[in-house]
Amino acid sequence: MLLKKVNGMIILAISIFAVLITFSNPRIDPQKFFVSLSSSSSGEDCLVYSQSPSFVSLASVQDSFSFNSVRTGLDYDFYRSSCPDAEKIVGSTMAQIYSQHKDVSPALLRLFFHDCFVHGCDASILLDDSFGDKNYSAEKDAVPNRTLKSLDKIDHIKGELERVCPGVVSCADIISLATRDGIVLAGGPFYPVFTGRRDSIRSYHDEALAEIPKPDDDLTQILHLFALKGFNERETVSLLGGHNIGKMSCEFIHNRLYNFNGTGQPDPTLAPNFLNEMRLRCREDNGTLSRNGLFERMHSRGSGESASGRPSIEELSSSVPSGADFDTHYYQRLLMGRGLLFADQQLMAAKKTEGLVRAYASDDGSTFRIDFAGAMMKMSNLNVLTGTQGRVRLNCSLPLFSAK
Repeated sequence: MLLKKVNGMIILAISIFAVLITFSNPRIDPQKFFVSLSSSSSGEDCLVYSQSPSFVSLASVQDSFSFNSVRTGLDYDFYRSSCPDAEKIVGSTMAQIYSQHKDVSPALLRLFFHDCFVHGCDASILLDDSFGDKNYSAEKDAVPNRTLKSLDKIDHIKGELERVCPGVVSCADIISLATRDGIVLAGGPFYPVFTGRRDSIRSYHDEALAEIPKPDDDLTQILHLFALKGFNERETVSLLGGHNIGKMSCEFIHNRLYNFNGTGQPDPTLAPNFLNEMRLRCREDNGTLSRNGLFERMHSRGSGESASGRPSIEELSSSVPSGADFDTHYYQRLLMGRGLLFADQQLMAAKKTEGLVRAYASDDGSTFRIDFAGAMMKMSNLNVLTGTQGRVRLNCSLPLFSAK
């Protein structure tokens, strides 16, 4: 037991060092680095880079570990005995998926947010129903969740794990690990993910409607909803930076372009040239949906991809790219008044959040990457189920038993 703990601490120390390296050099090849981290969890050699981490990076990572295994009931490398190759399987499967579907990274990032924002990171977003009761509205059917993508990718990873370690690895852990690995593959920072989550046996439809931010929310509402989950202004601004990858359906800026707040006019804060540019991309008859989830813009649906129970709606064919690189262009666009969503541009509406936007846009991306990684670690530990709470679902979309 002592040896396992020592090995776990060594792995953790290596991972922290890896975090610092990716912060200090965001241009490290993410796939090469990702593979090295996957290998290290199975006891093989990991790659070592020569860059030295900065003191600021070290302090940030130490702060991030405030949500550690003592407070959450999670553990680093939780499956070291029960399924020692679990994280390697998730990582290698994600690498295979990413090689064919680059859009899986923003899709999983959005799925992760929508799951964790409602009752915590418990995979409740994946359930088709609750307690087997088909009359109960599932969380995934709430308006903000209807266009979630890549649920089938979680099912695929779960299938790979079930073949090796039946009934061991939770769907909630898979979402957290796969999201982190997708971020790294897309060029984002690596961050340690504690594991040991259990899966919810029910979903939360009404809570999803009330608690997930909307694309036309003002800054006060955005900060309020994030504060309810324990995130301060800096963490909120850094998390919204996840909008730097993926694409957004025209439906979610349609009202801003043509009928802002029901006025029949565009958002008056939009610069004329930007308004004209967006109207060329998103025609007036292109969509009517509004007030869906703030992270709706990360819808990313691959060619020929099964929506795995999600709507295959034609309107998603009209979209605006947010970006392909995990960098600071999201913040740079806000400085130019070119935020795609009203909620995005609202970050410039107050002095403190504007200052954070300017800080993230002003350097080589290191500040944003450090803060984003820390906030993602915190997000991944929100209200997790551990120990005897919840279950480990064998099928991520189905509860283990039906209601009586």
